[in-house]
Amino acid sequence: MMKYGLIGAKLSHSFSKPIHNKLGAYDYELCELSSEELALFMTKREFCAINVTIPYKKDVIPYLCELSEEAKKIGSVNTIVNKNGKLYGYNTDYYGFFYMANLAGISFSGKKVMILGTGGTSLTAAAVAKDKGASEIVLVSRNGAVNYENLYEKGHSDCDILINTTPVGMYPNNGQTLLSLSRFPQLSGVIDVIYNPLYTELLLAAKQRGIPHTNGLPMLVAQAKYASELFFDTTIPDSRISEITAKMKKDVSNIVLVGMPGSGKTSIGKEVAKLLSREFVDTDAFIEEKAGVTVPELFAKYGEAHFRELETEIIVQIGKQKGLVIATGGGAILKEENRNALIQNGFCLFSSSEIFHFLTEKNRPLSQGSDALFKLYETRLPIYQSISSAVLQIKEDIDSTVSTENNVSIVNNARRLIEAFSAL
Repeated sequence: MMKYGLIGAKLSHSFSKPIHNKLGAYDYELCELSSEELALFMTKREFCAINVTIPYKKDVIPYLCELSEEAKKIGSVNTIVNKNGKLYGYNTDYYGFFYMANLAGISFSGKKVMILGTGGTSLTAAAVAKDKGASEIVLVSRNGAVNYENLYEKGHSDCDILINTTPVGMYPNNGQTLLSLSRFPQLSGVIDVIYNPLYTELLLAAKQRGIPHTNGLPMLVAQAKYASELFFDTTIPDSRISEITAKMKKDVSNIVLVGMPGSGKTSIGKEVAKLLSREFVDTDAFIEEKAGVTVPELFAKYGEAHFRELETEIIVQIGKQKGLVIATGGGAILKEENRNALIQNGFCLFSSSEIFHFLTEKNRPLSQGSDALFKLYETRLPIYQSISSAVLQIKEDIDSTVSTENNVSIVNNARRLIEAFSAL
């Protein structure tokens, strides 16, 4: 018998279990159900309290004896409590959604709100927007009266707040989006309820334009907090929401080291991974494994353009993952596609070394000669700085310490990097 947990169709990438584990000392299980299995599960009622996710937030309602006011209004349930054999339904997504928007500084009062999708979360978003004073709410779907083909000609480019409640852009289909923010000139807020990746293509665009934005992680944690209160008829301070959200974000985020050749990305990255018990990934090593030759040989045989194509393919693949320590090649940040792939789930940390310490050996094909090196540095420095959350200033010649038994310099710099990451 499952006492507490989450039911849904596909739950392999759900964050709910670790969130509830942080909220309290109770076992929380993930239970994937087919539509046929759902009926038996709800009829047997062999649980104390559960959360409900896609696609069953409406399907569970016929099995409930009573709904909260929010659940009635929205027509969607995400929390069920079994009280002496009677099932009571609630919608804690309502409070979670408002918490998320408010945290991001997004107000609905007097605003025109466009919501992508028409499922249970869309209904929740619409209810919150209406209750908080939205002047107009437009629902967009693939085949609805307002759809992705006609929304512009229907005059909806003037929306103030854009909310995505669809799974478009969610792992593993990272990088997908339903529309371009360039078509909406007066946006004052962008919400994407997706939380894996942390930054969808939609949110990356909002970030680049300086528009207030948020992913769905604060909502997920907030609704879990409110659900847990219903599970145990207790009160949990709201401060736990921000605390757990920050911890979850750190746990799933990649630590991405960027910087010039010879700035210690690989040696320091390996030590960081060791200290944090994380997997270490070197993008150049992946490229060499895929190509079957070394990076210098790739440059010599096929040229830089071919190398960059392989590099992008590898970075897009690695950037989808979570909880890694990633060392990148010096020029990996030159393409916007690469930058977006690296920051969608990652904190970029700039390993900045004194220019005279950058290495120019034969295994660094674009670092041959001081003039070329300085030109590369001048070109790349603004990009390193623009995507990095912190800078690790390296004074020592890190790579020279690798061949010695004394790697104190590497360890010290790795610890400095971890401190910088922890402070973010």
